Amino acid sequence: MLGSFALLFAAVGVGMLVGSVGVGGILLPSALTMLTGMAIHKSMATSLFTFIFAGVAGTLFFQRQGSIDWKLAKPVCAGAAVAGFLGAWANSRLNAPSLAFIFAIIIILAGIYTLRSGGMEAQAVWGNHPRRQRLLLVGIGAVAGFGSGLTGVGGPALSVPLMVLFGFPALTAIGVSQVIQVVGATSGTLGNLRYGSIDFGVAGLIITFEIGGVFLGAHIAHIVDTHILNKFVGILCIVVGAVFLFRSIA
Repeated sequence: MLGSFALLFAAVGVGMLVGSVGVGGILLPSALTMLTGMAIHKSMATSLFTFIFAGVAGTLFFQRQGSIDWKLAKPVCAGAAVAGFLGAWANSRLNAPSLAFIFAIIIILAGIYTLRSGGMEAQAVWGNHPRRQRLLLVGIGAVAGFGSGLTGVGGPALSVPLMVLFGFPALTAIGVSQVIQVVGATSGTLGNLRYGSIDFGVAGLIITFEIGGVFLGAHIAHIVDTHILNKFVGILCIVVGAVFLFRSIA
């Protein structure tokens, strides 16, 4: 019973972080593994399935606020559409310790990057060269989609840092990440239905709480200084990643 409450609390927290800074999805697979004892492959596949619905909720909220730049979202999603499926296939080919190690490193690196880039302001790369910028965005989407299918993190954990790295505004990157979450998670889930295993019972339990967290987090993203949120999620990612890394090599 205590584990169920902890899982639901984690789902709300993950949803809030996904909606506010985009990075929170990296925490759900580890929460599922730690709180339910679920095998890592299944926890990643189950987590990814829930992000389809979290992404829809986030997309609706950000669209209502006018915070989604569809000119950027379309090429990013095009890159993620196939790559998510390929990531899920790669997931099925890796053994559990290797997958846990890769996942832990991704969490830690995302946390470090989030802390280092929290106050960065820059111009978007190739703003005067639309074709080059679209190709860059397709590449970002492919990397995020593949990582989403591989690790179950949902896409924003990689697309937001990459877009900010290339000079796109943080709020714009977070808005686009809600859309890529739907595409990447759907593509990866199709791959997991073919190559993996999803616990639909656990997924159904946490989806509603996760969506509630997304709406709350998206509201926060539009009223609170995101630099503060970036620092918080960066520290949280590093701590959780370190714990997961220790579990993978213990």
